Amino acid sequence: MVRTLISLDDADKAWLDAKSRSERVPMTELVRVAIRRFRRAEAAASPRGLEALLRATRGAWAKGDGLAYQRRLRSDWSKR
Repeated sequence: MVRTLISLDDADKAWLDAKSRSERVPMTELVRVAIRRFRRAEAAASPRGLEALLRATRGAWAKGDGLAYQRRLRSDWSKR
């Protein structure tokens, strides 16, 4: 693991310290988790992230025509 020095505003540092105490984890772990979440969100929002998601879920619906199924379900909505 690589060590990195960062500068934080006083309020951000105080929040991070309090969160670290309440979660009972080191502050550095909170920073690592936050960075991983940010990276996943960025990747999912990018066109390549969408492409990867589509590839990963290809074939998940194996019960016929998905659009026909959706239309059948939604037809009930207008009957109410």
